[in-house]
Amino acid sequence: MNNNKLISICIPAYNRPSELSRLLNSIDANAQNIEIVITEDRSPKRDEIRREVEYFTQNTAYDVRYFENETNLGFDGNLRNLVDKAAGKYILFMGDDDIFVPSALDDYIRFLSANSDKKYVLRSYLVRHENGQIEYFKYLPETTVLKPDQETVAWLFKRSVTICGFTIDRAEAQKYSTADLDGTLLYQVYLMAQVCLKNESIYCDIPVVEMVQTFRQDAPMFGNSEAEKSRYTPGSVSEDNSINFSKAYFEVTQYLDTQHSTNLTRLVRQDLSKYSYPFLSIQRKRGIKPFLHYAARLENELGFGCTKYFYIYKWGLVFLGESLCDKTINIIKNFVGHTPKL
Repeated sequence: MNNNKLISICIPAYNRPSELSRLLNSIDANAQNIEIVITEDRSPKRDEIRREVEYFTQNTAYDVRYFENETNLGFDGNLRNLVDKAAGKYILFMGDDDIFVPSALDDYIRFLSANSDKKYVLRSYLVRHENGQIEYFKYLPETTVLKPDQETVAWLFKRSVTICGFTIDRAEAQKYSTADLDGTLLYQVYLMAQVCLKNESIYCDIPVVEMVQTFRQDAPMFGNSEAEKSRYTPGSVSEDNSINFSKAYFEVTQYLDTQHSTNLTRLVRQDLSKYSYPFLSIQRKRGIKPFLHYAARLENELGFGCTKYFYIYKWGLVFLGESLCDKTINIIKNFVGHTPKL
């Protein structure tokens, strides 16, 4: 195990050999700073994944370590597994279907080296839509140090869900290892919260990764592990799957509130309501009647109706549709230069 690497790029692999190959080939930084750790989670395409990793390992200068889980650990368990197996100062998670922005990783490494006292880094990223349009996810006007408190953690909650580029100090993450929240699909957010309640964090304004929105293909991989089976059904982004995922946020906040006597559940609910558009829009394609039924569940079962913004998004999606609403939000974000503060 090499302990002098700055970054362990940690990849939970499940059933996407070609996408994993694309990700590996997008890594373009100085090999001295990086190790790549892959844990395959007993998927049907394990043999294909192994072949892709072996081919890459034979043709690269990067230090690659590949592991195969004996049983399917699920998303959360596999992330914890990666934390245990990594050796770098920082863990940088990547979904096996995401990629790095060309030439950005070395800049990000320089950023981490210059801010090595920070225990968590909120990254910016981009999404390339089917029509070729690029949407940037930038959360603040510039790089910003964030103080350790519950308000910071509540703000970081939603913005830390996407694992592509999620960066956290490995030693700090290991302190909070637990299986208590397996099945939530939010282990990375739990780690962020534990670390950022006690340590300064930082927002980095370098879009280092591109999130590939395979969830739009309506064929999620979750729900195969024992911890996930009671919550998620593989095969589609169903209403129940979306509701259960949203409920998991509050399972995590309540767990943290009990430990730390914080008020994260209320703070996170208010923030999720203000920025609830993606929670709503994911079910708009089902049609107006199913969408309204789903929106009512968000409002009544999860309390998302606690701000006016929830209703603005809801009725905007009803009358304008997802495509036009997406374009409008992207125009606003591009004009402001980052996600507006609501």
